[in-house]
Amino acid sequence: MTRIKNIVLVHGGFVDGSGWQGVHRILTGKGYNVTVVQNPTTSLADDVAVTERAIAAQDGPVLLVGHSYGGVVITEAGNDPKVKALAYIAAFAPDVGESVSSLIANPPPGAPVPPILPPQDGFLFLDRDKFAASFAGDVAPDQAAFMADSQVPWGVEALAGAITEPAWKAKPSWYLVAADDRMIPPPAQHFMAERSGATVSETGGSHAFYVSKPEAVAELLERAAAGATVEAS
Repeated sequence: MTRIKNIVLVHGGFVDGSGWQGVHRILTGKGYNVTVVQNPTTSLADDVAVTERAIAAQDGPVLLVGHSYGGVVITEAGNDPKVKALAYIAAFAPDVGESVSSLIANPPPGAPVPPILPPQDGFLFLDRDKFAASFAGDVAPDQAAFMADSQVPWGVEALAGAITEPAWKAKPSWYLVAADDRMIPPPAQHFMAERSGATVSETGGSHAFYVSKPEAVAELLERAAAGATVEAS
């Protein structure tokens, strides 16, 4: 039985892959081969293609991990035969025909509304003054301010990208819910996690808890890698 040693990390909208630095440090220190995808977040097809290239570069079975919109990317890209398991970190886990746009179309009453500004040339940004409170409430203030100032434009086309074949229907998945998330409401996270049949855990933290609490995220990924090895062997 071969332990999964390759972990591919996929970021979400408004940010790049650098937020995975803490998780990367922990996992590489434990002997995992960790690859951080840098998606252009221009369209789902483009982001899936970039992620598939990262998967192709691995030398064995892969645990594919997505945060936020990255969950949409891994749901499609995870159909690659090298991918043996999926891990969703406060992420969207769409079903056939669903997209970020469809999943956020009807927020429950009283749910926080992310401060997304009107599109500019087909791209979205979060209001910089409200970024920390909505996206990174438990991240150090200077780091949250930097994240707000270094936002990656998120393409409207990417939000509209619909899933054709959800990988979670055929492969084991794990889901870590952020209990204090103000971008994707925790009840929505639980719904998607349970619908996908994921092994669900929850921890306190903002939408950016992969930045603020890398130990909790890394621990979940180690459990996923170990659990998937048994199921995928």
